[in-house]
Amino acid sequence: MASTNAVIFDLDDTLYPERAYAFSGFAAVASAFSDVLSDPSETTAQLTALFDTPDRPRVFDALLQARGLGSDPTLSGRMVEVYREHVPTIQLHPDADAVLTRVRGKYKLGIITDGRVSTQTLKLEALGLRQRVDRAIITSESGADFAKPHPLAFERMAEALGVKAEECVYVADNATKDFIAPNELGWLTVKIVRADGIYRNAPTAEEGQPRHVIESLDELDALLG
Repeated sequence: MASTNAVIFDLDDTLYPERAYAFSGFAAVASAFSDVLSDPSETTAQLTALFDTPDRPRVFDALLQARGLGSDPTLSGRMVEVYREHVPTIQLHPDADAVLTRVRGKYKLGIITDGRVSTQTLKLEALGLRQRVDRAIITSESGADFAKPHPLAFERMAEALGVKAEECVYVADNATKDFIAPNELGWLTVKIVRADGIYRNAPTAEEGQPRHVIESLDELDALLG
């Protein structure tokens, strides 16, 4: 078995709580549209309550309907843009902050994340992560067709870090898509299960079973060995 020379992380719900980003975005929308929605704190609370319901994918439409404002695709579309482009108030999970400090200098470090380039860039900046890893790849930089489970980002990461596939570890949280490509390429795959993780119970894709499952990044060091 090859030794580990690179540790690459997913971003959302792996290094920071994704619901914290959502709640930050809700507050930004509530503030930006207070002329329509009135009290921002009440709007934020209402959006937060909708997060853990089936209305999450259409949360702004659901809010407008609950407020008696009916269907307004133009308004809800503007709300989505504010949400996506806001400067988020988010922090790393404590175990993520700690592990990045512990392994820095021992291994090459990277991040591979799906999502809009502008949105994910704002998250990386808010978390100060570009200064803490050797390379961050947002899959949509190569086009929408190259999101996980496409292998391109993983191949480019190994090339950028100057390591072989079998020397790479990928840590992520969504077994539906995160582990298919690195498994195929021969990476060691590790699933982090967060108590409040959005995809903690997501179905595991065929060929997407992680090699290891952990509940804290404090457990990662033992796997790197």
